[in-house]
Amino acid sequence: MATDRSPRSRRRLRHTLAATALAIPLVALPAVVPAAASAVDDRGYAPGYGYAYGDTGADGSGSYWDGGDYGGYGSYGSGGSYGGYGSYGGDSAGGSGGGWSTYGLPGDGWTQQSTTQTTDTEPASASESRGVVLVDTVLDYGDGAAAGTGLVLSSDGIVATNHHVVEGATKITVTVPGGKSYTARVLGYDSVHDVALLQLEGASGLTTVTTDKAAVSTGEQVTSVGNAEGEGKLVAADGTVTDPSTPITVTEEDGSSARLTGLIEVDADVVSGDSGGALLDADGEVVGMNVAASSGGTDISGYAIPISRVLDIAAQILTGEESGDVEIGYDAALGVQLYDGSTPQVAGVVEGGAAASAGVTAGSTITSFDKTTVSSVDDLTSALAEHEPGDRVALVWTDASGARHSATVTLGRAPVA
Repeated sequence: MATDRSPRSRRRLRHTLAATALAIPLVALPAVVPAAASAVDDRGYAPGYGYAYGDTGADGSGSYWDGGDYGGYGSYGSGGSYGGYGSYGGDSAGGSGGGWSTYGLPGDGWTQQSTTQTTDTEPASASESRGVVLVDTVLDYGDGAAAGTGLVLSSDGIVATNHHVVEGATKITVTVPGGKSYTARVLGYDSVHDVALLQLEGASGLTTVTTDKAAVSTGEQVTSVGNAEGEGKLVAADGTVTDPSTPITVTEEDGSSARLTGLIEVDADVVSGDSGGALLDADGEVVGMNVAASSGGTDISGYAIPISRVLDIAAQILTGEESGDVEIGYDAALGVQLYDGSTPQVAGVVEGGAAASAGVTAGSTITSFDKTTVSSVDDLTSALAEHEPGDRVALVWTDASGARHSATVTLGRAPVA
């Protein structure tokens, strides 16, 4: 069995089970369906997100995007605690578990997988598609992309999806099948329970899903609806509930374990791209949000988060208050990539980002942020964590020749944490 959660977050959990990603990469490759347990990298992360969880890269250069508290990609790359990105941060050959995961870019040292699983699906009908939308993301400032599904909760464009569908996103587009596309921003998320809430810009009069918060029963007829294989159209798969409340055990990086409980298990053919999609009951009402699928066998089991839990998390996010596992909005981004080490030396800058716009270049060293002296990566991390996107702060740096510069910069948005 498997789940596609594997979110990179402040708690950063990983699955002990074989994993298959339902939000799939669309980077220089056709959509693929993960095949088997062997498709999991050696740290247990689900493949196919379209960005790297670098593992053993050589030097971790390019180690710290955006300077945020986990608000670039610091702690998750190749080699060292702030180790880069694998394929283009540290070990350019892709490393062991670096690069773009099992289904990543050609040339990163990975082999594209195929699948022996066959699926029983058909195009979703108009009633099955009601309130279900397509979610497409640009990852890491254009270096990747992913596709998934979402559920429209309000006519003015509040959409629920999985956290892992939008994780790492720097641009999110939501499309009503056969209709308009909208730019979306993240209102908040719960990475532990894998739920995110989006706001579509300029949306009004949207058709919403109809939900049923009552618990499902074993043997109940259900239909999964989602953006199967990221093909940009909604597909339906019929099945039955095989377990109305099943747990999944995950393990944190420090070796401790966490348990996700109460997922709905179904024998419908849930596949890559269905993440964030609808699990409908016989009345066409949404009883769950797709989140996971099994891999490594000819029969597929799908898993969904009960819609009651999704709606509870959505309501908490809409209060705008961070509490429990809920995070609100975006982290601030300076838009720099720092070398691994104690000194905040710039390895590269994000085009169009705050630092680049101010004239910071590779080889520079940041010496002051918001009128506070910074002498280490940790100093810069802590200082940036006190700010929000849009804040204007004073920045001081020396360039590669040792010349001193200063400017006031407007902080941008970090990729979705």
